[in-house]
Amino acid sequence: MAEGPLLVMWKEDIQPFIGKQITAIENNTKLHADRMLGKTITDIKTWGKHFLICFGDFTLRIHFLMFGDLYINRRKPPEKPVKLSLQFTDSELVFYNCALRFIEEPLNEVYDWSADVMSEEWNPRAAIKKLKAIPDAVVCDALLNQEIFSGIGNIIKNEVLFRVKVQPLSLVGKLPAKKWNEILKELLTYSYQFLEWRKKGEFQRHWQANARKLCPRDEVPFVKAYLGQNPRRTYYCTQCQVLYN
Repeated sequence: MAEGPLLVMWKEDIQPFIGKQITAIENNTKLHADRMLGKTITDIKTWGKHFLICFGDFTLRIHFLMFGDLYINRRKPPEKPVKLSLQFTDSELVFYNCALRFIEEPLNEVYDWSADVMSEEWNPRAAIKKLKAIPDAVVCDALLNQEIFSGIGNIIKNEVLFRVKVQPLSLVGKLPAKKWNEILKELLTYSYQFLEWRKKGEFQRHWQANARKLCPRDEVPFVKAYLGQNPRRTYYCTQCQVLYN
């Protein structure tokens, strides 16, 4: 899944498209995409896992789901179906395996920017307040709650919980405040490390828990399980990660 840091990287990559006018569109969705024809991109934003292409009076929202992708000035092999292509005089943005819709309202009325871990407006205190309202939730669900931690996905969840030594089935309300502060700090740190590693093409090399078989601290097998209300693949160590319940 495209997590928040990857979308931030893509946002940086397509900054040169701001100010460009769309000259042609290839659309394989039910979206009335022709309304973008002749329009000029005014801004590129992200909110967590939402990629936002702004056109002044409306915004195209792209959600990359589990296997979505963005290609810039190139395409996947022909057997990979294009979802949407925005074409310009000398360039192209191609979207694959994603969900698209238009947002008509001003984005500040739609999004709580303080929930986006990689936003300049990220507010850890607001996150703590929201966590206090769900004391009986398990931590692995809380970290994937996009209203609290926009942009955090399954990989970041697994890696951060391993770093801070917390088992994913710990209860939100049982973690001491000091441990939550550690988690929030690590979420921010890891998200920016994720961004830098993706830019260098070495992201998976740095995984310590996600998709790994052995705990690098204790050299015992990781537990692999599908946990949470919407079960997601989770890796954790029963020796060094503490269960708070």
